[in-house]
Amino acid sequence: MKIFTKTKEIEEYVLQLRQAGKTTGFVATMGALHQGHLSLIQQAQQSNDVVICSIFVNPTQFNDPADLEKYPRPIAADIQKLEQAGCDVLFNPDVSEIYATHEQWHLNIGELEHLLEGKFRPGHYQGVTQVVYKLFNIVKPDTAYFGQKDYQQVMVISKMVQLLNMPVKLAMCPILREPDGLAMSSRNIHLTADDRLHSLILSKTLNWVKDNFDSTKIIEIKATAEQLISNEPGVELEYLEIVDGDTLHTANQNTKNIVALVAARVGKTRLIDNMIISS
Repeated sequence: MKIFTKTKEIEEYVLQLRQAGKTTGFVATMGALHQGHLSLIQQAQQSNDVVICSIFVNPTQFNDPADLEKYPRPIAADIQKLEQAGCDVLFNPDVSEIYATHEQWHLNIGELEHLLEGKFRPGHYQGVTQVVYKLFNIVKPDTAYFGQKDYQQVMVISKMVQLLNMPVKLAMCPILREPDGLAMSSRNIHLTADDRLHSLILSKTLNWVKDNFDSTKIIEIKATAEQLISNEPGVELEYLEIVDGDTLHTANQNTKNIVALVAARVGKTRLIDNMIISS
């Protein structure tokens, strides 16, 4: 696996790949890799000649400096996992390689910025679009692969690609779960043993919503689901919404593409999860 830390060097390498007619798949990560990330690498391998992964803990998408500070950065273990997965290229830059000092950015992504995650993490999606725009311009991938777990993030990046007319296809890949149902996440390492047990209420509730879904009773189903999570010790619900998967507006009887999304604090750790109910 080739490892680049300098923007100029990976840009030169990517140019050589393009000149040789090679297709590239790209997986952008913040490291602390788990099987969910590696499944994106595998998806990219199926359709591309070369797979590039980036590891960059992006400071502009953190609302809380303490959250940025404690974000796990096990780079040696990550490199080993990528090598074992057969990834071709790793881009692992310093912040100074990505951002100039006092850089300004604002992209008008409309209401997506203020719904659900945007409401609880103001400014977060500006940071996401800022870094993904830069990475897309550096790596110039044919296709970029993102996980369904960050469903709204995929929508935001898709909106950015559309607004800025960027020549990249996006692929959303299914959530990978632990055997007990917990969605894989780099944040799971912060869960205590008790937290870990209580966190299962999120996936259990999403499964309950899917199993009991009736489009004429969305309000009642939502209320029951919220109650199930709120009753779980050590879990503080931020939101559970049953929405149109194309707009994130509340679903109704006529909605075809329905997604249930949830965010909660389990102990001190904030977790998100979702499930496609119908599509």
